[in-house]
Amino acid sequence: MPANLWLIALILGLLLVVYGFWSIVPTLTGLPWRPTSYQRIRAALALAHVRPGEVVYDLGSGDGRVPVLAAREFQARAVGVEISPLHCLVSRLYARIQRVDAQVEIRRADFYSVDLSEADVVFAYMTSAQVARLRPRLESQLRSGARVVTISFDMDGWEPQAVDRDQLIFLYQMPPQAGNLGTYLAKNI
Repeated sequence: MPANLWLIALILGLLLVVYGFWSIVPTLTGLPWRPTSYQRIRAALALAHVRPGEVVYDLGSGDGRVPVLAAREFQARAVGVEISPLHCLVSRLYARIQRVDAQVEIRRADFYSVDLSEADVVFAYMTSAQVARLRPRLESQLRSGARVVTISFDMDGWEPQAVDRDQLIFLYQMPPQAGNLGTYLAKNI
C-alpha cells in the first residue's frame, strides 16, 4: 500500500476514534451531546439573573460554552460538570483561549454525584427522563434562594418562577414552589 494511503487510513482512523469519544461516550452515559446556541445560553443566564461573583454549575457541560459565557459575560465563577474526558479537555482549552480559566473549573464527573451545595445557579439542558433522578438532588443540596434554569424541559412537580416561551427556558427558585408549567401558565396568562 502506498504511503499516502497509509496516511489517509491513519487520519481517518484517528478521526473515527475522536468521533467515538466525542459522540458515542456521552450517549452511552445517558445524554447525547446537544450544543446550545450562545443566544439561548445568554437568555437562560439572564433569566436566572446571574450576578458577578455567583457560582454557576452547568450539568453536562459538553464543550464548555455555558461556563465560559457565564464567566466572560456575567463575571460568575462557573463549574462545568462533564463525564466525557474529551469534552473536558476541549472545555478547559476553550476557557483558556477565552482567558477565563481562572473563573472556570471543569470537573470530569457524573453530575448525579457532584455536590451542588455551593451553587447559586444550576444550568441544566437534558431530557425529561433525567428530571426524576435530578430533582431530589437539587431539593436536598441547593440552599434557599438558589436558582435552577432549564432548557427544553420543565421540572414536573415544580412551578416555574419565570418562563421564556420563545426560547423554551424555565426558571425555578429554591425551595421550589409546588405546581407545574400548567399552574404557572394559569397565573400568568
